[in-house]
Amino acid sequence: MGTMDGILDTVSAKHPLLPLLELLKKHGKLILVGAPTQAHELPAFPLLGGRKLVGGRVIGGMKEMQEMLDFAAKHNVKPKIEVVAIDYVNTAIRRLEKTNVKYRFVIDIENTLKPSSN
Repeated sequence: MGTMDGILDTVSAKHPLLPLLELLKKHGKLILVGAPTQAHELPAFPLLGGRKLVGGRVIGGMKEMQEMLDFAAKHNVKPKIEVVAIDYVNTAIRRLEKTNVKYRFVIDIENTLKPSSN
């Protein structure tokens, strides 16, 4: 609580923002880059009392993208993912529906699709 300078929220579904705002220090920033289909509820008092900011952006340009990749490489920032085979996709979708997912799924196409032998 109250320990983070900034949070980059990539969730593309409606979800509560209050827990994220509570994690921010005074003058902290919450940046939304996910695109939910329903509007978020944004509580005013945590923003006002903590002098916190909420902003958003759909996507940056090439310069911003390169800066982000350079920053990630410099600071050894790596994504947390779960690699799954193509034949696991239906199970992965069921897990998503049950919110039984800890990391983003990445489908390993190269190692799970085999060329047909004719």
